[in-house]
Amino acid sequence: MIQHKEYTRKEMHKKEVTYTIEGPVNTNQLKKFTIHQELKSFRFPEKQLEAMQHIATLPEAQIYVSHINQHIIGYVIFLHPDPKEHWSKAGMKDLLELGAIEVASPYRGNNIANEMLKISFSGPFFEYYIIFTTLYYWHWDLKGTELSIWKYRNMMEKVMNSVGLTFMNTNEPEIRSHPANGLMVRIGKHIPISSIKQFDNLRYMKV
Repeated sequence: MIQHKEYTRKEMHKKEVTYTIEGPVNTNQLKKFTIHQELKSFRFPEKQLEAMQHIATLPEAQIYVSHINQHIIGYVIFLHPDPKEHWSKAGMKDLLELGAIEVASPYRGNNIANEMLKISFSGPFFEYYIIFTTLYYWHWDLKGTELSIWKYRNMMEKVMNSVGLTFMNTNEPEIRSHPANGLMVRIGKHIPISSIKQFDNLRYMKV
């Protein structure tokens, strides 16, 4: 299921700096950007930008970036679950994963993550999808933020809550491998009961 998602652009002015948040951006747009060297939670920055350029070619993918003069300092990515992952087993067309969200460390504390999510969820597009994200503590910048695991988890919960994602139970082994890990979900207004049941089966490893 692919609904039309309108391009959105917003400027933020914080501490004498102008940030631009825009999306969804396509591959050609991403090729015009550079990327901050502190965006390295998932892979080396240049490799992350290459990955985003590839992901943007997928028909269902939605990528939003925050940048300063074409230099990316934050991003959020939505796409179908990886075919190698458990969450893809039901083949749900109305299931999207919030696969990554990251803000470069010098720019944290400016509400950029929240604003990227708010722009992403503006309009009716995600009302036709179940959106989920998996929280794994090993992806968190505990050293850079000097937060404990639980304080970081609480921060992530607040960010996700800002656009309606809430914790749901699951038996998925990787999530259950540590108590700080978690599954957060938002069910769109136009999701049929059949899709909710399918997702429940995924949550409880019945697929």
